[in-house]
Amino acid sequence: MSAASLRVLSLIPPMTQLNTPYPSTAYLTGFLRSRGVDARQQDLALALVLRLLSRAGLAQLREAAEALPPARHSAQVQQFLAEYPRYEASIERVIAFLQGRDATLAHRINTRTLLPEGARFATLDSYLSHEEGEDPLAWAFGALGLQDRARHLATLYLNDLADVLRDAVDERFEFVRYAEKLATSQPSFDPLAEALAAPPNLVDRTLHDLTLAALDEHAPDVVLLSVPFPGAVYAALRIAQTIKRANPRIVTVLGGGFVNTELRELREPRVFDHIDYITLDAGERPLLALLEHCQGKRSKQRLVRTFVRDETGQVRYINFAGEPEIPFDEVGTPTWDGLPLDRYLSLLDMLNPMNRLWSDGRWNKLTVAHGCYWKKCSFCDVSLDYISRYEAASAEVLVDRIEAVVAETGQTGFHFVDEAAPPKALKALAAELQRRGNPAISWWGNVRFEKTFTPALAQQLADSGCIAISGGLEVASDRLLTLMNKGVSVEQVARVTKAFADAGILVHAYLMYGFPTQTVQDTVDALEYVRQLFLNGCIHSGFFHRFACTVHSPVGQRPQDFGVSLLPLPDSPFAMNDVGFVDPTGVDHDLLGRALKKAIYNYMHGIGLDQDVRQWFEEMRVPKTTVGRHRIAKALAAAGH
Repeated sequence: MSAASLRVLSLIPPMTQLNTPYPSTAYLTGFLRSRGVDARQQDLALALVLRLLSRAGLAQLREAAEALPPARHSAQVQQFLAEYPRYEASIERVIAFLQGRDATLAHRINTRTLLPEGARFATLDSYLSHEEGEDPLAWAFGALGLQDRARHLATLYLNDLADVLRDAVDERFEFVRYAEKLATSQPSFDPLAEALAAPPNLVDRTLHDLTLAALDEHAPDVVLLSVPFPGAVYAALRIAQTIKRANPRIVTVLGGGFVNTELRELREPRVFDHIDYITLDAGERPLLALLEHCQGKRSKQRLVRTFVRDETGQVRYINFAGEPEIPFDEVGTPTWDGLPLDRYLSLLDMLNPMNRLWSDGRWNKLTVAHGCYWKKCSFCDVSLDYISRYEAASAEVLVDRIEAVVAETGQTGFHFVDEAAPPKALKALAAELQRRGNPAISWWGNVRFEKTFTPALAQQLADSGCIAISGGLEVASDRLLTLMNKGVSVEQVARVTKAFADAGILVHAYLMYGFPTQTVQDTVDALEYVRQLFLNGCIHSGFFHRFACTVHSPVGQRPQDFGVSLLPLPDSPFAMNDVGFVDPTGVDHDLLGRALKKAIYNYMHGIGLDQDVRQWFEEMRVPKTTVGRHRIAKALAAAGH
């Protein structure tokens, strides 16, 4: 069998994103086609949601809800059944509107009479700054935000329906984190095995039908299942289960971010009841080796970074050492051929102009470089390939890829999905775009807020099409930033983010709480820094994440260096990532976290920026900040901002 005669189908399992395809299959499909393989792709995550959120899907949802005992009818289910005729009449029109195929429907949606309104619409009351009796969305969107207002209302409507699916059909259902508790740092495969053995519900049956349709359409020899997140694992295994029952000769392969992070010590043979091979890290080289094996051109002993179940029923890891990685500038150009780019849903969950980018609009996702050029942060999985192996492509190659993608998709928006895009590479990219006459792209991505990003470079990036930048401030404390080995200071972050903001670039800050040895005083001071960054126009949005210690990070590998001790890990034949630890400070970070998240939500809407940060800590007494109220303003003034 020649390479050209071997057909490979890459599938995106539920759930990843609804506004744009997750890029893994696009990269693999483009790469495999460049090597002569008949490679195809399909997004079953989008297909599942579109099937469930249709007139026929809602009819099945009503049938499932009505079959429940009345005592199990939640308020959301009761509201759905009472308003069912309105849901049935509006669902396909709303979907078409969110796909950009029926823009004038915005006028009807904004009347607040077309859509039934469930519990999610109560969030409209949380926009605190509008006057009593005033339309809260008028404050959030202004008089001219017709489409945005309607898309936000339509998104709330879909979230209501997701709640009904969760209450009436599958308590694990979510648009993003679907059944993730079955997989996240799960030492035992038992929960997943039980879920896979359970009678299929409406969601399972729908996914089963979509999988069989994909097999009929493409007739693949090999199916690749990419699982970037724990919330895609259950559905991926359901898909594999369906494939094995329909045609056991089809080879199933599992890979992606979840596998690369959490299954590195895999010993659980039951996974291989559904999956034939599991590959680690960058997929190009393992897949070439595996396809040669499937063609009889390579022995099993010469597979690369691949788990198999051997003849004795035990899991074996095979990694033939003589195979070089595919250079990053030779992985090829991703292709979206086969994905329905006109059917993705442009949702608007968050009103903040920076936050909305993650779910609003269809972005072509590209990588500037493989890995992280810094790879020192103590909370990060710096020992893993996707961080540790840094490799960049030339600006010429990157712009060639950009132009090819624009030609294929007709869309000029790009999200660079690097761990941290290198300043040198971004500068070269901007120069090359401008040298070629700048194809008028818009782009955004993640960086480290390092001093290399001068006002001049920020302006050059803006001129090349940069509209937004995200980066890790983590805990806004110089002591903790040093302990994290971030290589930045709070004042440096202020100057860099201000340079981006002054260039007209939106700035998002990733924030962290609960880092080892972080005290209540550290937390209060960090929030004060964040308040001042918002007040001085340095950042436009942010999100507080709870620190989690992972086995692959410096904290997880050298806890004594960070003043903590690790809790014993259970015997884990399946997933392993997060590890518990004991911090002698004894701080209740969960309590503090609720205050931090409330504060950041309000700061993003311009609320409370002139007030004492202690007002947000309603559940506990906290000390006064030790940070001067004009610390950031003085740092900016000293730098000439």
